[in-house]
Amino acid sequence: MLGPVILAASRSDKMRRLVSAAPVTKPVVNRFIPGETVDQVIPIVQGLTANGLEVTLDVVGEDITTREQAAAARDAYLELIERLTPLGLGTKAEMSVKLSMFGQSLEGGHELALANVRPVVEAAAAIGTTVTLDAEDHTTLDSMFAIHEELRKDFPKTGCVIQAYLFRTEDDARRLAANGSRVRIVKGAYKEPASVAYQDKAEIDKAYVRILKILMEGEGYPMIGSHDPRLIAVTQELARRAGRKMDEYEFQMLYGIRSDEHLRLAAEGHRMRVYTAYGTDWYGYFMRRLAEKPANLLFFVRSMITKN
Repeated sequence: MLGPVILAASRSDKMRRLVSAAPVTKPVVNRFIPGETVDQVIPIVQGLTANGLEVTLDVVGEDITTREQAAAARDAYLELIERLTPLGLGTKAEMSVKLSMFGQSLEGGHELALANVRPVVEAAAAIGTTVTLDAEDHTTLDSMFAIHEELRKDFPKTGCVIQAYLFRTEDDARRLAANGSRVRIVKGAYKEPASVAYQDKAEIDKAYVRILKILMEGEGYPMIGSHDPRLIAVTQELARRAGRKMDEYEFQMLYGIRSDEHLRLAAEGHRMRVYTAYGTDWYGYFMRRLAEKPANLLFFVRSMITKN
């Protein structure tokens, strides 16, 4: 399968240099990442929300090796919140953060990540919005969930992400669905061993539906991160069975993928949130988008072949 190969490449400095130097790379990357600066992304936010969509914003960059870089990541989100403030969008524009960017992998990283992310969550709450903690590889999840629980004591709308391909996730979903939290479910985009994660696509899809059912029947707010038409249809049916109204769950899709579907769902009255990443350290994010779906890789390769 190509997915694991691409995920391995996402950690390769040699591949990073090769892909970054390719002339075709930047226009293709722009399909998924619409800007490198907050000045570039704010008009994107305004355009999406004007079309009835909502957004979650991710400042890309995960390979943090110093406390100074972790503090800079915190400050980048605080700058974003400052720029969002006069727009008055409230929860139409939230943020997604990876705790690795806030120093989670450094010495004393759990406490450091919590200390760095807290002012971001506090600032988001002050302008009427919130933050979702993205899931990363399985070794980071106990720390992420502990930080999520701690933050929710003061900021109960803080969200988190669970990944369907992990064996542990059904138990995590039961725990989270019982206490009213906001939970995004995704299939998963990290290279995980067979000892902790399903490897077969059909098994991952089945797990996704089981977990989605738990969330829909629970007391939390499900956020469905998928572009799969079958899972979108399943979501609508499970929501109907659970008696949920359209504003009691939401769909989330990536910027640049199935944009027509974004608008279709919003036009039907669904909450549709577009995961919009920006920043200069785009390589890891971009490679995972290629790994998630063969069509994304084919799009990239075709662009390289046809580019003059």
